[in-house]
Amino acid sequence: MITLGVLGDLPGIRHGFMTRAGGVSEGIYDSLNCGLGSDDNLDHVRENRRRVLTMAGIPATTLLTAHQVHSPDVLVVEEEWRDGPRPKVDALVTTRKNIAIAASSADCVPILFADPEARVVAAAHAGWRGAVGGVLQATVKQMCALGARPERIRAGVGPCIGPASYEVGPEFPAPFLAQNPSNARFFRPAQRAGHHMFDLESYVAAELAAMKLGAIEVAYRDTCAEAATFFSYRRSCLRKEPDYGRHVSVIGLV
Repeated sequence: MITLGVLGDLPGIRHGFMTRAGGVSEGIYDSLNCGLGSDDNLDHVRENRRRVLTMAGIPATTLLTAHQVHSPDVLVVEEEWRDGPRPKVDALVTTRKNIAIAASSADCVPILFADPEARVVAAAHAGWRGAVGGVLQATVKQMCALGARPERIRAGVGPCIGPASYEVGPEFPAPFLAQNPSNARFFRPAQRAGHHMFDLESYVAAELAAMKLGAIEVAYRDTCAEAATFFSYRRSCLRKEPDYGRHVSVIGLV
């Protein structure tokens, strides 16, 4: 489990960005696969998710993750839910104690937020579509609707695909440049003509900074490059594996 100092010193708040280590899954899912949407043994996934709660030190009865759809949609969590259909959103926000909310990822960016004074926490999932589509801004807006203030909010940007691993095609920069021409700084030429290497984590950090949050910290860990430590959708595709594991990044009030 990886923790960031920007969130780690907050009383009554627990968080953790999970790696692939410490679980019971086998094969390509070795070992802490928490993906309910994967083809892994469901009993193994459930045990792994139980272990996440123990590692993070959140006395919840279940780990809450959404059915993520690369949207800007946010849900306020009032109570735990059990197995079954999950809400189709990409960020969860809560003010309730002993509820563990989490973002699932395997190259996309997990972001954990906390306002320690208002006692509001959030977990967001930002692939490139969600990031440019406004999921970060929507999460902060919902936190503020519950009493948070931007200047008090702390944000931790977790492990994701790094700029040395994220090659994108010629058409990819267009929505980012349409949003702001200065976003060109997050792209550099790739070896293949017309392609680019994209720095998604720095783009996310810049979007958070533009909202004037109180503090931001980036893990700077590359899920695609660090095969022994992280799951990666892109790496699994390059290896032509049939599926891939998912991490969770969890936060909760205690």
